Amino acid sequence: MTIREATDADRAVLEELVAEYLDEHWSRPYPPPELPDSYLDDGRVIVAEVDGAVVGVAKGELRGGLGHVSLVYLRPDARGKGGGKDLVRELAKHFREQGVGHISLNVELPNDEALAYWRRFGFTDYRRSLLTDLDSLEHRLSGGTVPSTGSVHVQTDDQAAVEKGVARFGPRVVRSRETVVAAPRNGWIGVYDDVAGGEPDRLRKLASELSYVTGGVVLALGIERGDVVRLVAFERGQMMDEYLSVPEYYGVLPPGDVMALRANPTLLGRLTGADPASVRAIARTAGSAAELPPAPEHLEQLASALGIEQAAIGMDEAKGADGAVVVTHD
Repeated sequence: MTIREATDADRAVLEELVAEYLDEHWSRPYPPPELPDSYLDDGRVIVAEVDGAVVGVAKGELRGGLGHVSLVYLRPDARGKGGGKDLVRELAKHFREQGVGHISLNVELPNDEALAYWRRFGFTDYRRSLLTDLDSLEHRLSGGTVPSTGSVHVQTDDQAAVEKGVARFGPRVVRSRETVVAAPRNGWIGVYDDVAGGEPDRLRKLASELSYVTGGVVLALGIERGDVVRLVAFERGQMMDEYLSVPEYYGVLPPGDVMALRANPTLLGRLTGADPASVRAIARTAGSAAELPPAPEHLEQLASALGIEQAAIGMDEAKGADGAVVVTHD
């Protein structure tokens, strides 16, 4: 593999490589930008070539006294042969000639493979980039919060037993006029209540009581303040596991408490029959909600991995489903 300076003759293939890079790695919750025509003219651009064909590109420039690596990309069939290391070595040599002492780069948070790759070469965190959508920011700046939503899911096909439990505990725990008990789906019965869904503590209490009265596995699943996903698993009335997608969303916690809010995929697999690897891949935690998929999408992915259908629907939609029963509380 040959590393050389990019030339004007490489322009077309370089634009293809940049487009391939964005298509493969872009994971931010907004579309990739339209890059200006001058993007490939700024800084230093080098290419990796095999048998006369350009298979990779790297780009670096000076930013605030740092040498910044803004792009390293190899086509899939050219990877694993040292080309990435050779491209970065050439950029490092260039930065050394410019009198630069430090090099920076950015890694998309879901790209754990790239993060591990760069850490092996000594790259470490030196700042965090934070992101939120404008609508949510303006809502919070005005003092408002997005309502929480949630539902309870009982691992049973005995709908009558769940209805009986809801009728027993609803008036005391939920304090709403009515609760919807869905028909069994894939071995789970959903319980929907507007009051409990909007108050995570009530939702958790309802799940705990239903687990106690049915003697089985019950999950409370919800989105809190429109931002974070929470799962609480109960078995025979005892809490077995808890997951919050942003553990320190409500404030700084001791390290042990942060760890406690990370899902235990092995345990959840035993309780629900889900594939632990699938749960592990989805039940990730982060320092901010912006680093994860949008909360509704994240909730649906997690519920699907656990074999639960219709976790994200509201009470009105649940009422209209076939076989749903409305339990009225006096």
